[in-house]
Order: sequence, then structure tokens, then C-alpha cells
Amino acid sequence: MPMAPGKLDSGSEAQEKRQMPRVSIIIPTHDRKAFVLEAVESVFAQTYGDYELIVVDDGSADGTGEVLKQYGERLRYHYQENHGVSVARNCGLALAHGEFIAFLDSDDLWLPKKLQVQVAFMDQHPEAQICYTDEIWIRRGVRVNPKKRHAKYSGRIYPHCLPLCIVSPSSALMRRDLFEQVGVFDPELPVCEDYDLWLRAAARFPILFIPQRLIIKRGGHRDQLSRQQWGNDRYRVMALAKILKIGVLTPELRELTIQELHRKVRVLISGYLKRGKEGEAKDFQKLLEQYPL
Repeated sequence: MPMAPGKLDSGSEAQEKRQMPRVSIIIPTHDRKAFVLEAVESVFAQTYGDYELIVVDDGSADGTGEVLKQYGERLRYHYQENHGVSVARNCGLALAHGEFIAFLDSDDLWLPKKLQVQVAFMDQHPEAQICYTDEIWIRRGVRVNPKKRHAKYSGRIYPHCLPLCIVSPSSALMRRDLFEQVGVFDPELPVCEDYDLWLRAAARFPILFIPQRLIIKRGGHRDQLSRQQWGNDRYRVMALAKILKIGVLTPELRELTIQELHRKVRVLISGYLKRGKEGEAKDFQKLLEQYPL
């Protein structure tokens, strides 16, 4: 935070600021011993070095803590009982000291210039709260091309965030005070917690895109969170209903949000009815009645 005009820091305050890293990197992990080691190594391979690395172990029982001991003070290791990725990320935020926040999912990798490019970009755009990069996709060890619906956009991207999450947490760099303005990750969401956060951020701020592939997203493995839940749109619907309630949307964005809510809920209702879950279908029908088209 810049000093007020005419006010000097005390010697201890100035020294503390000099010691603060510019970037706090947060890796949440759960039972991914091999993956998290590779993620950590991709951080240590960065060409930009003014950072702290925080690994939040969300209740791993596979020896993750033991293998991370080899890095000593090069990273800060924090263990917690298993509460889910949102709580783990929020824990990392509470521990962070940096001006910028960067998340790295433990099954993803950064390319060496990721931080260098993004920090320079944010310095060149002091008005920006958040930027994100393009990515390389690996599925079951094979490189694949994203589909058109995964296209990236820059600026006021809220309408593009409604169908699905187009911003990977591993690709984003945010100013720390973004979270003071939009809130942190929602612990009630076991998946799609990033979709929820980006909606809240994109409703308020431009999200700027850097068209360079600076991360590797690895998917298709059994413990991938998005593969563990049926009907992930249940949680996207929760996020849509939440943002409709908090009153930050313009009339145009509110209308788009209600339209997307109806699209997703109609699909969910059909799925519940096919599974004989009429009670759940009725609950979602009631939600539609709260937000008529």
C-alpha cells in the first residue's frame, strides 16, 4: 500500500515492507504427492523470483507432507483437516503476504516465464485487478485442443463467464485487495468454486487476457474434482442464484444471468426426472419461479 503524502514509514515498517514478497503463490493439494512435487518444481523454475510459496495440504494421507520436507524453507507448508479446495485456498489467502496472489492447482504446471510476464503486465496496467493467460491442455498424457466454447476473452467478460468457467485459477494473477472487494472462495461449493469467484469478479472489474500459453492444465485423472460430481451445473446454479441476490449486476447482466439460470436449471430438472428424483426437480422448478424470464 503506498504511503500517505507527507508520511514516512518507521524504520521497522519500511524494513518489513522490503521483506514482503510481491507475489504469494498458493498451491492447495489433497493426496497428490507426485503431482504436487511437479507443481512445486514448476514454481522453482520461474524466471521471476520475488515470491513466497505456500502449500496448503487439505488432509492428505499419502505422505505429501513428508516429501515436501525436502524443500525446507523454500516453501511454507500448512496442514489442515480435509475441508475442500475452497477452504484450502482461503487458508492460503489468510497466510499470504504478497501484493499479488497466484493460485496453482496441484495437478497443473507453470511454464518458466509465467510470473515474469504477468507481473510485468500488471505493472504496465496499474488499473487492472486481475489478468489471466492462455493454456496448454493435456488429457491423460496427450495434448488436446480446447473447443470453441472454451475460447478466452479480455475486458468485461462477464457474459462469457456464464456458460462455463473460462478462467483457470492456475492462469490468474490478482491484486491482493481484489478479495476484499469480491470476497473469497465459497466453502459450500465442492466444485465450480472458481466459476463462482470469477462471476463476482467479472461483474465488477475487467479481467484482462494475455494471449500466451503460460500454464499446462492436466486433466482426465481419476481424482480430478470436476469428474467426481454428477451435474456440476447444480453448483453453477447456486453461484448464479447467489450473484442475483447480492445486487451487483447491471440490468443487462442480470437479464443474461437469469437466462443462463433457466438454461442450466432446465437441463438439471430433466436429469433429475430421468433419475426418478422428483423432489429435487421440484426444488429447482421453484428456483425458476423466483427469477421469471
